[in-house]
Amino acid sequence: MTVPAQENAEAQPSRVGAFIRNRIRNIAPFATLIILLAFFSIASPSFFTVDNGVNVLTQVSVTGVMAVGLTFVILCAEIDLSVAAIANATGIAVAYFTLQESYVNIPNIPLPGFAAIGLALLVCAILGLVNAFGTTIISIPSFIMTLAMMQIGAGISALLVRGQIAYAVPDLVTTLGSGAVGGVPWIVIVLGVFLVVGHVVLTYTRFGRYVYMVGGNREAAEYSGVNVKVVLGAVMVISAVCSGVAGMIGVAHFGSAQQNEFDGYLLDAIAAVVVGGTSLFGGRGGIGNTIIGLCILGVLNNGLDHVQIDSFLKILIRGIILLVALIINVYVQNLRDRERG
Repeated sequence: MTVPAQENAEAQPSRVGAFIRNRIRNIAPFATLIILLAFFSIASPSFFTVDNGVNVLTQVSVTGVMAVGLTFVILCAEIDLSVAAIANATGIAVAYFTLQESYVNIPNIPLPGFAAIGLALLVCAILGLVNAFGTTIISIPSFIMTLAMMQIGAGISALLVRGQIAYAVPDLVTTLGSGAVGGVPWIVIVLGVFLVVGHVVLTYTRFGRYVYMVGGNREAAEYSGVNVKVVLGAVMVISAVCSGVAGMIGVAHFGSAQQNEFDGYLLDAIAAVVVGGTSLFGGRGGIGNTIIGLCILGVLNNGLDHVQIDSFLKILIRGIILLVALIINVYVQNLRDRERG
């Protein structure tokens, strides 16, 4: 009678270990966030406050909107290196079309606010369609295609402002980028809307299921009747439009549009998705993981400022955390491959 009990006792740790291995991609980022919150709360009395919490959310808002689009792409086991360049081009485009006659060094045709916004969104959508065409029709690897688009976006930005700085943007963009309602910045609300919509699409729609299917097993998705090329093209356009919106509100938030303004956001947007636990190999993760990743980056950057750590050391720490996230990503994928084998 004692043998079954002994077997159950031995099986219990193995089940716990299997659960941890299967969930480590989600557990590790959440544990990292809790540790960072605890450390910085102890290290700096001014860190764990409501005002600073709003400040953290504001700081990650532009990155977060970009990261929503990147989540779709990475879930399909693809990559988009052009998000920062498209954000820059779109932000400059909306300022370019809104410029007043006083900007004599930048020739343009000033347009009403909604027309300027519409044209800027059209710009980022077209750039996304070019990415989609190159990736799906010509079969250029997304890494190479979006690397080329990075240069194209930079060229558009340079062509429009020609080394100058533009300040005028439509009133709606100004409100969303730098205004607030009830003490909550509009830019944080915009981030929240994008996160909610992205989560609903990925979790509760047929298109969302197709994204996971394409990322999990592309051949199986094709055999199931999923038009893989359409899904891949759609996520490229979604990523570009999210980047464009991020660029517009970012320009309003920073108060100007200029070349290379968002160049540093590429790594942050990718890190937010990967550090949060979304698999680089596709099919695993989602917006919930991206939220955790954004919180980790926001808490880390803000907390290091509060404890006054050397800025160069801050870059090193961020790199180490990204490396650890990549190691966990590859480790979990290897576990899955062994289980399948």
